Amino acid sequence: MADYLKVSVAYVGPMEQVLRPLEVRIGTTVREAIEQSAVIAKCPEIDLAANQVGIFGKLAKLDQVLEDGDRIEIYRPLIADPKEARKRRAAEGKVMRKGRGDEGESPAEV
Repeated sequence: MADYLKVSVAYVGPMEQVLRPLEVRIGTTVREAIEQSAVIAKCPEIDLAANQVGIFGKLAKLDQVLEDGDRIEIYRPLIADPKEARKRRAAEGKVMRKGRGDEGESPAEV
């Protein structure tokens, strides 16, 4: 059995994307892998006290021990509430649908 695992650390910032493959010792935690990846040095806006992290889209804790093949993802804070944004888009869509056509004429009548 190998002493190392292959993992990767991913972050998508406002200006760039980072995906760092790593080999880490068995027993390495999410936090340790992020620190070893040097992603924080490249993207100083990352604050592990504030940013959530996950493994393949599922939230994870910084002290979670990694498994071979894990992709650690560092998430940015949301800039808008997803529910409110969805409601706003739905309301805009209703206004657009109401505004279709001229004076209620169908395309066949024009």
